[in-house]
Amino acid sequence: MATRARNKKHDDVTIVPVARQTHIKIPRAGVSIQAGFPSPADDYMVGSIDLNRELITHPAATFLGRVRGESMVDAGIYDGDFVVVDKSLAPRSGDVAVCFIDGEFTIKYVRIQRHVIWLVPANPEFEPIRVTPDNDFMIWGVVTYSIRRHRSGA
Repeated sequence: MATRARNKKHDDVTIVPVARQTHIKIPRAGVSIQAGFPSPADDYMVGSIDLNRELITHPAATFLGRVRGESMVDAGIYDGDFVVVDKSLAPRSGDVAVCFIDGEFTIKYVRIQRHVIWLVPANPEFEPIRVTPDNDFMIWGVVTYSIRRHRSGA
């Protein structure tokens, strides 16, 4: 797996629109959930939460992407994770963004300098990508959340 990472310039991101018309209410605990001594959280349920409302600020400009690859693991974004991408946000240096470069989507930190843009991975196995005028490039959207399935036994 590490050999593949060294040879590939960037991860792939598959982009899909958010289904804004669905509303799934998930029960919400009204207290903090401790990572130490267990607490009977069921005694403190206080209604529900709508993930569309919580995770999506600009519905018409928000998309989900599934990450394929390992270039952002040190940022806590792993292969198979979903990212919530907001196209209405102006990218700033240091943001994690989904970018379109030379026909492919990739997810990286964006470093915006005076005359150059760098796409910076969060994994030392990958090299930063310097965007040049020769690249077909655009910052497609800013990542606002990443969502990961908990894997038991890890």
